[in-house]
Amino acid sequence: MTRGKPAGMSSEQMLRVTVAALLQATGENQTALARGLRITQGAVSRKQSGGASWSLEDVDRLSAHYGIPVPDLLCGPSYAVEQLPAVRRAALIGGSQQIFTA
Repeated sequence: MTRGKPAGMSSEQMLRVTVAALLQATGENQTALARGLRITQGAVSRKQSGGASWSLEDVDRLSAHYGIPVPDLLCGPSYAVEQLPAVRRAALIGGSQQIFTA
């Protein structure tokens, strides 16, 4: 289990990489994540591309959406994916699972 961010990577960049890993592990797309967070798909896209920042409120919603405590969510993609509850994991990478609204 690897924790922490690599040197030279900002916390914002690490969160974007973590969200991308969680999307893949759960089989969600940005539209499904946006529904779960009650924001628009465009807002998720801007946050993921670096055009907008994830706020602390967003981090709380991501935590609730994925069922991962905030500190674990901020430990990096590998650790966050390991913390996903079994019901949130896609049966197959690229598969899908039930969406929970935060």
